Amino acid sequence: MSDNIVSAVFDSHSEAETAVRELRQAGVRDSALSIIANRDSGSGEYGDAHTHEAKEKGEGLIKGALAGGGVGALLGIAALAIPGVGPLAAAGAIAASAVPEAAAIGAGAGALAGGLSGLLKKHGVSDEDATYYESRIHDGGVFVSVDAREAGISAETAREILYRYGGHSATRSRTASVI
Repeated sequence: MSDNIVSAVFDSHSEAETAVRELRQAGVRDSALSIIANRDSGSGEYGDAHTHEAKEKGEGLIKGALAGGGVGALLGIAALAIPGVGPLAAAGAIAASAVPEAAAIGAGAGALAGGLSGLLKKHGVSDEDATYYESRIHDGGVFVSVDAREAGISAETAREILYRYGGHSATRSRTASVI
């Protein structure tokens, strides 16, 4: 677990969008944000992770669901297929780290060692939170993390913003949303 990675999962895209917008208004740089979301419940299938269709739908999910937060401007949007979780869209540093790993093993993004929780742990998320987040993402939640080393704000400020707008984790329950 990294003390520099502050993370939460949101039950809705609108809550995640609001939190990302507030983080950016507080000065968080795009390079410090990472986001993972399951496919949009009404969008249908993504197809295989290697297809152009998967990439387009993954980009559409991140850009569409979180565009108000400016996440569409992030580089490194990727479509990932995680066994047991399904098709995901990822953006930011976490997406940038997942794609080379998958390419290096030559078996595609679906073969990421340890699945989604393994990817989250490599990103600096605690074991307990990684398991919790994987379950919540599987149910349609949106994972957002901030790397405090690059954020431009303190880890505590980032944490407060994430939780103020409905974020939660294995060790911190959801609070009432202000939106």
